[in-house]
Amino acid sequence: MIGDETFRGELRKRITGEILFDEPAGRHTSIGVGGGIDVLLFPEDEGELMGIVAFLRRRRIAFLPVGNWTNLIVRNGGYRGALVSLTRLHGLSLRDEGKGGVLLLAGAGCPLSELVSRSAREALAGMEFCAGIPGSVGGAVRMNAGAYGGEIKDIVESVSLLDASGVIRAAAREELRFAYRNLDLPAETIIIGAAFRLRRGNGEKIAGRVREIIGMRREKHPLEFRNAGSVFKNPRDCPAGRLIEEAGLRGIRIGDAQVSEKHGNFIVNRGQATAEEILRLIALIQRRVFERTGNTLEIEVKIIGEP
Repeated sequence: MIGDETFRGELRKRITGEILFDEPAGRHTSIGVGGGIDVLLFPEDEGELMGIVAFLRRRRIAFLPVGNWTNLIVRNGGYRGALVSLTRLHGLSLRDEGKGGVLLLAGAGCPLSELVSRSAREALAGMEFCAGIPGSVGGAVRMNAGAYGGEIKDIVESVSLLDASGVIRAAAREELRFAYRNLDLPAETIIIGAAFRLRRGNGEKIAGRVREIIGMRREKHPLEFRNAGSVFKNPRDCPAGRLIEEAGLRGIRIGDAQVSEKHGNFIVNRGQATAEEILRLIALIQRRVFERTGNTLEIEVKIIGEP
């Protein structure tokens, strides 16, 4: 259905943004792997997003929203359906709430790096822990991203959602069910933006903390290779990277997929890795760590598509 001209014509009537058919996922994922996507859509604003999602639902075509592709692995067989990019939903603004409080309002496609930079320029405290996280607002909220003592749930004021009925609504922090590296949302709910509550602070201290965190990330993380960030969630009692390294897996390779020699919880693409090699390496890590420690490592990255 997606391949016929009638369907393609109907899509073009509903979206002014870019439409890519049979698009290799490896051109977009941060780790550089993945088979073909039937159609990749770039709605220009919330109105186009609502229209295209309603159209896909009527046609019963599978779809998923995507952001900066930084924690996503698409299998070699690609994705049968539509991936809907939220990158054009990138608005960013401030609203003064009085008494030193400020709301930072951001679209789902806005990179976290822009929020961190804007906060530092405006001397707003609270966003520093996000420094160096290579994701977008939508993905960060959905995954309850966190590092260096902070999590997204700590600063979220509200989240703007497009629900399964096609209605946009704002969900207050009290309504949202955050957990470790997860926000529990009803099926087919899409995050289209969020408001973050920050506070006015000392600009030099805020900028210094941002520089410090970015420096630590550069020192500890294998940024010289393509990767998808932390592969596994940290068990409660010990970081996943330490368990992996203690299992003797630092530097182990399957093809061009390798456990980073710098940080055990990263798998890097040494050049020509495939999704299959990465998934085989993930399975090997889980098996070895369980055999050695009894810990079951839970995958943090999102894996989609056909084998």
